[in-house]
Amino acid sequence: MADLKTISRQLAQIMIDIGAVKLSPENPFTWASGAIMPIYTDNRLLLGKEEYRRLVGQGFCEIIKSKQIPVDLISGTATAGIPHATTLANALKLPMSYVRSEAKGHGRKKMIEGLILQNQNAVLVEDLISTGGSALKAIKALREEGMEADNCLAIFTYGLKKATEEFKNIHCGLHTLLTFPDLVEYSIINKLITEKQKEMLNDWYKDPFEWGKKL
Repeated sequence: MADLKTISRQLAQIMIDIGAVKLSPENPFTWASGAIMPIYTDNRLLLGKEEYRRLVGQGFCEIIKSKQIPVDLISGTATAGIPHATTLANALKLPMSYVRSEAKGHGRKKMIEGLILQNQNAVLVEDLISTGGSALKAIKALREEGMEADNCLAIFTYGLKKATEEFKNIHCGLHTLLTFPDLVEYSIINKLITEKQKEMLNDWYKDPFEWGKKL
């Protein structure tokens, strides 16, 4: 199995090639929140090929192995985390579940679907961490069901300060295959962006929610 750095570089190139991530500081995107951002990510495009899904699964396996993360169950966030949680659970031969964004409005009104292993270690799988809201909510739901949920795996993170602080506050480790700084560095080394674009992207990274107001 390739090491994590190699997987990260391979993933960066794939995401750029298939348009799963786009960097455009001169013509930024408007996120659903209304914020103006120089990056847009759609990790669902990684579902398009078995080799992409396998690479993500290999990366998650390597994180668990290298960081010696205890794991008895894999749980994915609905809906984007479910396919990658399935790949990982299959690779590790472990049970899995998924966490709804909201509890069902009928029946047992469950938020977690699938197996619940009380007092055992659940690792959460998410596709993207921006502010971290959905993943943090899922971690809390797992804990409320009596599981130890102290680690979250994600494909990509913007590395926003708010998310980093929130994960620390609830004592949950956040482990990602690719970060925004990694992506920028990969892009400049491979001449996919200019030095000026790198400077603009780094300016955004320092103050992401105010950056768009300066344009």
